[in-house]
Amino acid sequence: MTPPSPPTPDPAGPIVGRVRTVLVGPAVPYTRPGSLSGIDKQPVTGAATVAALGLVGDQQGDLRVHGGPDKAVHAYAWAHYAAWRAELPPNALLAQPGAFGENLSIDGADEASVCLGDQWQVGGVLLEVSQGRQPCWKLNDRFGVADMARRVQDTGRTGWYLRVLRPGRLSAGDALQLRVRPHPAWPLARLLAVIRDRVCEPALLRELLALQLTPSWRRLFEQRLAAGGAEDWTRRLQG
Repeated sequence: MTPPSPPTPDPAGPIVGRVRTVLVGPAVPYTRPGSLSGIDKQPVTGAATVAALGLVGDQQGDLRVHGGPDKAVHAYAWAHYAAWRAELPPNALLAQPGAFGENLSIDGADEASVCLGDQWQVGGVLLEVSQGRQPCWKLNDRFGVADMARRVQDTGRTGWYLRVLRPGRLSAGDALQLRVRPHPAWPLARLLAVIRDRVCEPALLRELLALQLTPSWRRLFEQRLAAGGAEDWTRRLQG
């Protein structure tokens, strides 16, 4: 009897997570004079269209530090919400996805399992992990917690950004199918710890500079290598 043929591999790769919720929001005046923010995202019903610079209907308030090809889509692990609810005073923001300004609330993946440069097929969209989020003072104001941005950085529960390699449509419930993983030794948690812990060891920085980095992260590590010290976070974390 002829033995059964092995199963045909899925050309899209293994499922590493799933979209829980898709969210968008406009940029509107924020808490401090002259500031705008698109952090207040609301769920999308049905399929959402993803263009080269992000979800249709979504905006960012400060395009100097948000948005653009390398920060087109922001993802955040839904599993982190339980930890935040345990650590913070009661806050209605934490009852549903969107508290951190994410476009994609993700089940089954987080900074420890997502690697720099990962490519995911999500519905009809091809996305690529570009960098982890470096939180800013707007989280302090949003949560009413003076050091919220620092807490997000210190815990490593930051979320991450995605490039859009192929536009299309995606929906809540779509799987994240891993297509390519060029840097398996560099999960985002490891990279974010290097930044948080102010690591300036030259050999490690040179290893990082050989990776596929966004311009902002390349500048950060180049400056650490040149200066032998870490950057000042005061403005980013406190405004």
